[in-house]
Amino acid sequence: MVVFLLVLVVVLALLGGVHWYVWRRLVRDVTAPGGLPRRIGTAAVVVLPLLSLGALVSARAGVPFPVQQVIAWPGQMWLAVLLYLVLALVVGEAVRPLLRARLARRAPAAAAAPAPAPVVPEAVPVPAAATEPLTETAPAAPDAATATPVGPETPSDVSRRLFVSRVVGGTAATVALGTVGYGTYGVLRGPRVKRVTVPLAKIPRAAHGYRIAVVSDIHLGPILGRAHTQRIVDAINSTQPDLIAVVGDLVDGTVENLGPAAEPLARLRARHGSFFVTGNHEYFSGADAWVDHVRELGLRPLRNERLEIPAGFDLAGVDDVAGESEGQGPDFVRALGDRDRARAAVLLAHQPIVVHDAVRHGVDLQLSGHTHGGQLWPGNLLAELANPTVAGLERYGDTQLYVSRGAGAWGPPVRVGAPSDITVVELASKQA
Repeated sequence: MVVFLLVLVVVLALLGGVHWYVWRRLVRDVTAPGGLPRRIGTAAVVVLPLLSLGALVSARAGVPFPVQQVIAWPGQMWLAVLLYLVLALVVGEAVRPLLRARLARRAPAAAAAPAPAPVVPEAVPVPAAATEPLTETAPAAPDAATATPVGPETPSDVSRRLFVSRVVGGTAATVALGTVGYGTYGVLRGPRVKRVTVPLAKIPRAAHGYRIAVVSDIHLGPILGRAHTQRIVDAINSTQPDLIAVVGDLVDGTVENLGPAAEPLARLRARHGSFFVTGNHEYFSGADAWVDHVRELGLRPLRNERLEIPAGFDLAGVDDVAGESEGQGPDFVRALGDRDRARAAVLLAHQPIVVHDAVRHGVDLQLSGHTHGGQLWPGNLLAELANPTVAGLERYGDTQLYVSRGAGAWGPPVRVGAPSDITVVELASKQA
């Protein structure tokens, strides 16, 4: 408990510092004290993180689902915007002194520009009859208050510092909003289909070209709902796969709230059926209830078990490691211990980290998800620290591991540098 509280204090302090930095650069530095823009900006920097906190904890706190849906969009989207605002503003710190120096060089040049020479009128002849001598006077100097400056103009009505702050802040906000907007479009339009060929030495000639549609991390929740599921089902069915593998993190919520959103899964079509294994998020959402529900929808859960596919290989699935907290978790001995190792084995396991267990049990191909490919750059750098493979196909001993980036998104419905996908894995026999 003490460690948890310390971590919580550190996280809250970090978030507080980040929001103060954003307020300083985007509100204090670019608005007048006491003005309406400053009041609005300050209120936004207070309210938005509170909405984000609410979006993150509302489900576990038992908040009614309609309320979760209301706060999820602004709360989750702010987290993505905040990330790219901070990154853009940090880059802007290097630009600020360069802009100020350039403006400072231009200002003296404008002040030192020579003023035009005064025009002296010609002397008027004095009539000879004049009795009083006329004294010639020099023309009056131009009034400094009305003189027109010559040369390049510097920003008017604002200081150079305010001008630079507005340029950098406005550019950072534009970049952040544009990045998040495009990343949101990529998620909401639905995942793209990828095709990967995986040669397996033990696959018989009859299984050459066998197609497994792999989908992971759909993450149905307050934001991604039934329409998201339908787009995924349509994309999978269009590939006409032989087998469908749903490798975990289907949902972020209970069957009561998200059961209707999952219903399109009942329309999945494949010659040898659709299979499901749990991910860590199922254990945050009632794993047993979801296993029962997907079975009702026509998917077959593989809970530390194996079956023989008629094409000539074994298909096994294990529970996610998060299930260990509930006395479940992966059991490789039960799933793979007594099988005929002369047959190829394909393993469905949500997290890539179990690949070393797969190697020890003679698995030929492991299909996983979990990483989202990092989801939000530079999140891929963090994902690489926690996973042996973040995305794509890699080999570990005699086992090949394929990791999908996933079809949905956790938290903000945004992906940057890690587009969502459904992968059709085509098995290739070396005997063909």
